[in-house]
Amino acid sequence: WTQLIGRTWSLPAGQPDTYKCIRIQLAEDLFIAGFRSQAPLGSHHAVVTLADGGALGEYDCQVGSLDTQMLYASGVGTDDLLFPDGVAMRLRAGQTVNLNLHLFNASDEPLSGSSGVLVRTMTEAEVVQEADMIFAGTQRINIPGNGQPYSTQGGCTLSRSYQAFALWPHMHQYATHQRVTVTRGGNATVLLDEPFAFTEQRNYPQVTPISFQAGDQVQTTCTYVNDTGSAVGFGDSSNAEMCFTGMYRYP
Repeated sequence: WTQLIGRTWSLPAGQPDTYKCIRIQLAEDLFIAGFRSQAPLGSHHAVVTLADGGALGEYDCQVGSLDTQMLYASGVGTDDLLFPDGVAMRLRAGQTVNLNLHLFNASDEPLSGSSGVLVRTMTEAEVVQEADMIFAGTQRINIPGNGQPYSTQGGCTLSRSYQAFALWPHMHQYATHQRVTVTRGGNATVLLDEPFAFTEQRNYPQVTPISFQAGDQVQTTCTYVNDTGSAVGFGDSSNAEMCFTGMYRYP
């Protein structure tokens, strides 16, 4: 494993929802065949995006400080993701990689660390399929604070065919379960139906890649339990919620 991108940070005691970013430029083509999250205590999540430009270096940022193409995302406890043989994401020399770190210090002491993303690479000659990553889900979230299970769902209709080789559920601390289905010709197939823990946001590699066709309807259903007495809506904070499934796919 080698580091693709990373940066150090520090937070005073009790400082919530802080964003630190860094953008680098690639000196050579890279063919990424695996990701590993470097996420010490205080790391909420990381989003890595790709673009053809942008100001370089470290900077304070916001949740929306992202570039045009999704590359990778991780949360608390996200495990290593290795691509199938012959599959890689292609990054070109001269492109810029942006790391957006969401940090949260809930402790009574200052906190510091070094967060980033490590990768495994392959040679161009070894690449059979080029991959990318997208999200399916919804921002329409309004969870009652009554302590009862509550579900919301969203998704999309696919415009083209592809193979998905890994799924990554992402929600926050009120989440308990995620279910992902694909509907084709009126028939629904379950792709993922798993409990969710905020501290263990694992990847789900597919032994056999999922074959999607144009016109398929993908739906993500997220379930939560909120016993705070107040409604919780969509947001980037640990105290708000999300409902997304990351899908790694090719071509």
